[in-house]
Amino acid sequence: MTTPLPALTEMPDPQFIMSPEGHRIATYTWGDPDAPVVVAVHGFASSARDNWVNTGWVRDLTRAGYRVLALDQRGHGASDKPHQPGDYALRTLADDVESVMDTYLVDTAYYLGYSLGARVGWEVAIDLPDRVERVVLGGVPDGVPLARLDLDQARAYIEDGVPVTDPTTQNYIRLTERVAGNDLAALLAIARGMRASGNADPDPAVRAPRQPVLLATGSQDGIIAGSRALAAATPQGRFVEIPDRHHFNAPGSRVFRAEALAFFGA
Repeated sequence: MTTPLPALTEMPDPQFIMSPEGHRIATYTWGDPDAPVVVAVHGFASSARDNWVNTGWVRDLTRAGYRVLALDQRGHGASDKPHQPGDYALRTLADDVESVMDTYLVDTAYYLGYSLGARVGWEVAIDLPDRVERVVLGGVPDGVPLARLDLDQARAYIEDGVPVTDPTTQNYIRLTERVAGNDLAALLAIARGMRASGNADPDPAVRAPRQPVLLATGSQDGIIAGSRALAAATPQGRFVEIPDRHHFNAPGSRVFRAEALAFFGA
């Protein structure tokens, strides 16, 4: 008996893989199992559902003939949510993605990432130059991820309910509280882990993907200048401005989806 494929606006039940230290990573697939694979990795305080299903990406990618393999990064969605910053080193997050690809026996794939998922994708593309053929990185800055988050204010809010006054941190808090199931303590640990990683700032002069890379950032996003510079310094980098979008709503842009589909199909 053939198992019916999940509707493109619904989430299949998560399939879990185990990280080396024993954390569960939730994964999801849509589309023809024999189709070219797009590995989709969401941003901070989001999830596979929030970034890729609710915004139409899974629908458009599968209709274009791709299989989508998505995961909830550790600390998000249905994956485990440890509270120790040491569980969220940039290297660890990249290893999770690579473990998912290995478990699903994905020999070659395209990579789609947004924000934190884009920063992780920079590492995955460098690590797997023969397996990751093209890379779309949305909303990735040329600095340390989550560097604009005021950790002291975020911690005071989470632990004691102290109101947040920093506008950027307010935006992040609203984002975390918008997505059901988010664990604020885990998300704070992610931000602390990124800063402690030591290599979280992408530097094309030191290490850069050699594959074709499309970087896309919203016109109203404060990191757009850094994203442009990062694209210009990447050997096969190209930049696309997502019109009338800021960092938190760019994943829903039709322009972003169309540019990514054209790039994957080039």
